[in-house]
Amino acid sequence: MARAYGDDLRRKVLGAYAAGQGTLAQLAARFDVSFGWVKKIRRAELLTGSRNGVPQRRRSSRVDTHRVRELVRQKPDIVLRELEEAMRASGQPVSKPQLWRVLKRLGLRLKKSRSTPPSATRKKTSAGAKRSSKPSARSRRKT
Repeated sequence: MARAYGDDLRRKVLGAYAAGQGTLAQLAARFDVSFGWVKKIRRAELLTGSRNGVPQRRRSSRVDTHRVRELVRQKPDIVLRELEEAMRASGQPVSKPQLWRVLKRLGLRLKKSRSTPPSATRKKTSAGAKRSSKPSARSRRKT
């Protein structure tokens, strides 16, 4: 993932523009940054009056991880849909992708239950399986 430019580069570009060392396009080429980024920081400087960037907010998860862990502990073979419904019933609506991320962060995985009987559907073996594709022209050709 791309990282943000530092505040020192931001201050250098804006300082050079304030000193009249070139246009925004020339400074973008000189500092090897995009013209769009230079326009954006100049616009931010005009709006805020500051050359420093705004710190990025990171949203923390609002999911009660203790509740998730407790639900999984109470019923180890709980499926994701049931877990989602239980969280909704406790007044905390969450999405399935959000639950996946929380379970992964907690180190809990989706496991197959060893106590359930195996599936009644048999897998095809190589001897009994039909070919899924036609043979190629090279293999059909007789030499």
